[in-house]
Amino acid sequence: MSFELARRQFLYQSLTGLGAIALRAAEAKPHHEAKAKACIFLTMLGGVSQMDTFDPKPALEKFDNTVMDWSKEKLTDQVGLFVKPRLILKSPWKFAKHGQSGRDVSELLPHLATCVDDLAFVKSVVTENGNHPAATFLMNTGFVLPGRPSVGAWTTYGLGSVNKNLPGFVVLPDFRALPFSGTQQWGPGFLPASYQGTMMQWKGSPIADLKPAAAITERDQTQQLEMLRALNTSYLEGNHTNPELQGRIDAYELAYRMQTEVPGVLNIDGESEATKKMYGLDDEVTKSFGTRCLMARQMVEKGVRFVQLYTPSQSWDSHSDILKGHAKNAAETDKPIAALIKDLKQRGLLDSTLIVWMGEFGRTPDNPADMRNKPGRDHNTKAMTMFFAGGGVKAGSTVGETDELGWKAVEKIYRMRDVHATILNQMGLNDMRLSFYHGGRNMRLTDTGGVVIKEVV
Repeated sequence: MSFELARRQFLYQSLTGLGAIALRAAEAKPHHEAKAKACIFLTMLGGVSQMDTFDPKPALEKFDNTVMDWSKEKLTDQVGLFVKPRLILKSPWKFAKHGQSGRDVSELLPHLATCVDDLAFVKSVVTENGNHPAATFLMNTGFVLPGRPSVGAWTTYGLGSVNKNLPGFVVLPDFRALPFSGTQQWGPGFLPASYQGTMMQWKGSPIADLKPAAAITERDQTQQLEMLRALNTSYLEGNHTNPELQGRIDAYELAYRMQTEVPGVLNIDGESEATKKMYGLDDEVTKSFGTRCLMARQMVEKGVRFVQLYTPSQSWDSHSDILKGHAKNAAETDKPIAALIKDLKQRGLLDSTLIVWMGEFGRTPDNPADMRNKPGRDHNTKAMTMFFAGGGVKAGSTVGETDELGWKAVEKIYRMRDVHATILNQMGLNDMRLSFYHGGRNMRLTDTGGVVIKEVV
């Protein structure tokens, strides 16, 4: 084998591990002009009801408490959904038009109602699975089964890291209830291990055990790291395609750099009292999500490429007593999200930061008759509402419609792969060109390709 051929083979194989991470980070360029430098993904786990938030349906009030006619649409992956009589349920909340764009928002979300002129709504997203774990994987990875890279991993793989002392992809979960399958939801799949999301906490130290023990001096730690690097590098020379080993090497060195960087970046105490109050840090109801929204703003300021926030697993899953369930989750997230949008805007960061708000599916317009004492809504794969903000989207725009009951998307229907294609597009990436060779084929986040939702970008 010639030297040049051997060199090319080595470089190609290195792309399956982390040996080329530094090279890739330095050379990573978008496929086209990027509208956004960073993305904040606000993940509303459980499935938010579209007809109780942003998609008002007067027909629900007209037909409230009458039997829902499912005769033409009895296909579902929810066992027993049609066993009992189902009654149409009107929304417990009133709607009003807001902003110059005149967008409809329910009284459930009074703070987001003040931001509608910065939002771009898609009211016709459909998904492929009504089961929480599978639907959450689909939302995050484009596939219903585990083992695929998440959208955050794909984004950082395509664009590299801005700040070498911070992770490119950070996850801020709610530790009251982590998502189904936990870290697999933000894992790298078959991509090099360094592209997985780094999980941070909003209480105490953001990363557990980030600081060394008090007895360990900086000199001791540097010597230990150098010895570890030498041992790993020696072994790696004969195993340069081992992504797990490459990942461990990269993780050790990143953790070392983060010891000095993270405390300076995540300095909540250094924020003004007015800012902390705006995010709701003075209220126990909003403190958790508000702190994480503020952390997200601080991180994108310092070059973190992708930040994903989670509500507790199934938190919006209001099969019964939607009045209580949705009210609780809206109270926890509405004010912080509005604060994030306004704070980014006043700092001149909203134009370069793409915000995505969505859950894994929508909800039905009806409920079993025997649950009328505390009615709710079931899973609905046929329609959900989401919104984008910032990052070059058309502020105040709306695309898509559902039928008169909000049960089914009927116009401008988009799928999860289209949402992913739109996110990548705003970040300067073409979803068909962003690929990774694995298992005998070029893999993509959108598989055979998505459609950019051009009406809102």
